[in-house]
Amino acid sequence: MLHSKRANLYYLQYCRVLVNGGRVEYVTDEGRQSLYWNISIANTTVVMLGTGTSVTQAAMREFAKAGVLVGFCGGGGTPLYAANEVEVDVSWLTSQSEYRATEYLQHWVSFWFDEQYRLAAAVAFQRVRIAKIKQHWLSPAMQRESGFNLSQERLLQLLSRYENSLADCRNGTDLLTQEAVMTKALYKLAAQAVSYGDFTRAKRGGGADVANRFLDHGNYLAYGLAAVATWVIGLPHGLAVLHGKTRRGGLVFDVADLIKDALILPQAFIAAMEGEDEQTFRQRCLNGFQKAQALDVMIDALQDTALQLSQVA
Repeated sequence: MLHSKRANLYYLQYCRVLVNGGRVEYVTDEGRQSLYWNISIANTTVVMLGTGTSVTQAAMREFAKAGVLVGFCGGGGTPLYAANEVEVDVSWLTSQSEYRATEYLQHWVSFWFDEQYRLAAAVAFQRVRIAKIKQHWLSPAMQRESGFNLSQERLLQLLSRYENSLADCRNGTDLLTQEAVMTKALYKLAAQAVSYGDFTRAKRGGGADVANRFLDHGNYLAYGLAAVATWVIGLPHGLAVLHGKTRRGGLVFDVADLIKDALILPQAFIAAMEGEDEQTFRQRCLNGFQKAQALDVMIDALQDTALQLSQVA
């Protein structure tokens, strides 16, 4: 089954993952009784192992055969880390295969060493990002959110201004500057739409501010999905087009930005005003990813960009 069509992403805690009767299962203890739950590995993209988990060698072998990514993470799904080196706070133990296709990697590296082509790829990503923000913020589903009273005119003006500015960007620094202005304005729009009050983006927890914590939490989920997308088509995380000049995982940030503002940002403010806990918000995000076919969007953007800018004869 294609990774973009797989339905399941598991977050597990306080359990054991093992092979039982030829099936991969996770086991929880209820008093003196052990309960076994099946993991449909053929229909799963990612298994996130949280607090109090263990996994057997046999289970890892089956995950590798099915192409399932396994990540080790903290409580609640964040931060994500593994026993090997941490990469953009999302470190995956990917299954190894010497026969993975290299088509898109060859197209990508054919242009990647030229700064102007990298800029063109980054601009192409931003155009997808703008289209997705417009599509989801103005969707009927968002209009049905009773507590989200968005000024559509201001959003369209903001996005139009940002899209027009892309043509004037001469390098990655110019683009990052314009992106920062646009993102700050989006935070303000979303906060006003739910009557959140004063809001300042503070990463890494955001202290007592619930919206900041939800933004961090949702963004980590988007990073995990982006890691899946880049792995599926065989692109190393170091081949970034905008982020990560000093970090090996910059491409994960680039790809996550395709859907982060569209799907995570407004939901973080809505959930904060609804008084949701992290588990409910996480489910809100995962449902949004599935309905929006977020993994498809990421994979398509990577493939289209690689083919359009390819210098392969």
